[in-house]
Amino acid sequence: MKSTLAAVLATSALALATPAAAQSSPPPVAGCDRACLIALADTYAQALIDDEPDAVRWARNAVVMENLARSRPGEGAFDTITGEGTDSYAVHVADPVSGQVGLLTMMAEGDAPVLVGIRLKLDASGAVEEAEHLIARNLSDAQLANLQSPRTQLLIPVPAAYADSRARLIWLGTSYYDALDLNNSRFSNMADDCVRHENGFQTARNSFTRPGVVFSDSEFAYLGGLGCAAQIDTNMWEYIDTIENRRVEIADEVTGLVWGVSHFHHAMDKDYTPLIGVPWFESRDMRRFNAFDMPAIHIYKVWGGAIHEIEALGIVMPYQSPHAFAR
Repeated sequence: MKSTLAAVLATSALALATPAAAQSSPPPVAGCDRACLIALADTYAQALIDDEPDAVRWARNAVVMENLARSRPGEGAFDTITGEGTDSYAVHVADPVSGQVGLLTMMAEGDAPVLVGIRLKLDASGAVEEAEHLIARNLSDAQLANLQSPRTQLLIPVPAAYADSRARLIWLGTSYYDALDLNNSRFSNMADDCVRHENGFQTARNSFTRPGVVFSDSEFAYLGGLGCAAQIDTNMWEYIDTIENRRVEIADEVTGLVWGVSHFHHAMDKDYTPLIGVPWFESRDMRRFNAFDMPAIHIYKVWGGAIHEIEALGIVMPYQSPHAFAR
């Protein structure tokens, strides 16, 4: 899985020299600008609550996927979602260039709060041709505490002096997976203040003690206090075998948000993973973990050429689960 040093350096040099590798963008969807896409996402979310799939216009061969399973308009979340969650928790990532919009929001299944990620893609006529849902369930009180409203930094527009091009936004979102996969933060650019939340948990730049949470291993408590880049450089993510089905196609140039979708595989076939530069700990004991997959959504807040915030949703699935929307 890991490249040779020469190949890695060559790939890194190429990426840095041409961050606009994604410059060949698809033509914009006629008649649906950023505001239109945001309104569409909100309409779709309400359609899930109301079980009204006809509230949006579907392409003839529309594809709907939910937690990796093929679905159809009116099935799955249309049947299970019963209401809104926290009224103020909603993060939109709208990209008129790709004709796509992502929405991360809290909703309700019966009495249970759930974190829902929705990606919609329009065809050239403005009809929904792809709808993708990831739903994280069984959220604890500790997770819900950070899912009452989005972090302010995620939503504020980026001042012109710090704004990045769409191509640069896409490249930075893509580069995060490279950095994780290769255990080297230099394949991306994460600011020193980078904070990451996953399903509500703060998992980077966290305090060493977290109210309501008991760590199963003390080294993880230490690692959780590091920033996004520093964590990667400790080798703590070596247990990630592959990150496949990477799709970073949605960039919101107003807010500097980037929407990435991916599929993590974890064989968990090593008893220990070595750590680099971690005081008191030379390795992590991985024997208590079983193999699993994790389809995930990552939202990156980018300004000034660096990632400053990460908001993620991930669900645990059986190891080697098939990919959704594999291309």
